[in-house]
Amino acid sequence: MSKFNLKGMLPKRGRGPLTAEATPSGVTYEGGAGYAHDAKSELFLLAVSNLVGEDTFYEKAGDRDRRYADLVTRVAVDDPEWTARFLRWLRGGAHLRSASLVGALEAAKALRDAGVPGGRAIVDSVLQRPDEPGEALAYWMTTHGRAVPKPVKRGIADAAARLYSERALLKYDTASHAFRFGDVLDLTHPSPAADKPWQGELFGYALQRRHGRDTAPSARLATLVANAELRAAATADPEVLLADGALARAGMTWEDVLSLAGSTVAKDRLWSALIPGMGYMALLRNLRNFDEAGVGDDVAERVCARLADPAEVARSRQFPFRFLAAYEQAPSLRWGHALDRALQLSLANLPALPGRSLILVDTSASMSSGGFSKRSTMSPVKAAAVFGVALAARGARVDLHGFADGVFRHDVPAGASVIREVDRFVRRVGEVGHGTRIADSVRATLRGHDRVFVISDMQTFAPGYGTGDVTEVVPRGTPLYGFTLGGYRRTAFDAGTPNRIEFGGLTDATFRMVPLIEAGRNADWPF
Repeated sequence: MSKFNLKGMLPKRGRGPLTAEATPSGVTYEGGAGYAHDAKSELFLLAVSNLVGEDTFYEKAGDRDRRYADLVTRVAVDDPEWTARFLRWLRGGAHLRSASLVGALEAAKALRDAGVPGGRAIVDSVLQRPDEPGEALAYWMTTHGRAVPKPVKRGIADAAARLYSERALLKYDTASHAFRFGDVLDLTHPSPAADKPWQGELFGYALQRRHGRDTAPSARLATLVANAELRAAATADPEVLLADGALARAGMTWEDVLSLAGSTVAKDRLWSALIPGMGYMALLRNLRNFDEAGVGDDVAERVCARLADPAEVARSRQFPFRFLAAYEQAPSLRWGHALDRALQLSLANLPALPGRSLILVDTSASMSSGGFSKRSTMSPVKAAAVFGVALAARGARVDLHGFADGVFRHDVPAGASVIREVDRFVRRVGEVGHGTRIADSVRATLRGHDRVFVISDMQTFAPGYGTGDVTEVVPRGTPLYGFTLGGYRRTAFDAGTPNRIEFGGLTDATFRMVPLIEAGRNADWPF
């Protein structure tokens, strides 16, 4: 995450890894002064905010995806080692599946075309879930045709050998996937892993199943055998699904169980049997279903205990706004305290910053309309407010403001509920218009602060609207941190010059870089 600048040199005080031009070479989408990034910085910012195949407020999906592929191609050939580290982190550290998968395949293609090795390892490194080898093949063939080059094919084969198991087949080898396990095996020919003596038989079963041959699994595949037996028994009597340990032995997913049980087993009993074996994310997503099924308070208490368990929160690696989304979607207040606790635990690594901090959260139309994705109702402004409120709630000397055409102040009592304060903040969206006047907003609120945070898509209005250039509004001796949520080509200030630092996305990891920068260390790439 950080490193000292050794060899007797003075540290680069107040600089981060993302760099932009020292003077603007263009404009933002709203006509303000626009500073272009170098290729790595632009790729990083786009990747952490790019939901592949989806429009943003200012940029169409096709244009955005082409820009992403072009940047990956250029950077992969220029610096294969950096690209490999970046894409591994994008999948494992930033938890972005689509962007890392697309990036890995485009990087592998660029390296193969340039005669540079490394594509195989890159592809293997980003495939972390058993359905992703099939997703990789689907993307490749849709984008580049049916001829799959060896580095891509071998990287996918390596991942299949690493990821394919009995439980993986039961969960992910379904008709809803365009490429089944058998398709991946047919096209990439992975060798069974040496430490998995049963995997050869699993591969054979997956192939038979894909080609419509009704072959029973061998006795060595105990989970598949138990699954087949339980399915057969449940057809005659769904109550067998509730027997102690039956679901675990059979590797049943909660989706399968609900389908098998139909309407013959009371939903509260069914969910009560399922809950002990459900993963953390599944619990988080099904709180409404638990309420609608009428699960008892004793069961709900056990769910709440898991949701608010510090170790479970850490393992889940959920973005903080996921807890807010779960709170908004669950009709019962019995989950509220646990979700608020979980959200605050997920922010436990936010730094305690000395002095006074000014935090400006963009509430303009481009930040408050729509969600992060087609399936999300969580707007960027709401996710941004989570961090602004959390920093203020920690009791630090923080002045939190929302801004658009004007500004509003939002005071957060020490120890306040983050969820309730975010809700109160978001209800004020639209109160000060829908434009993006970053410089004017800083000018209206900056009062001798030790640092300034701006959380925005950075598409500020043109000087003709009276906004000016944000770079000149903040004194050069005061650190200005931009958290860029849009990933657009140009930003609103000259990131990379002293005391002008830009981050991509919103995680506690990016906030933890702030005290490192201010201590005179190099806040290096987070990978």
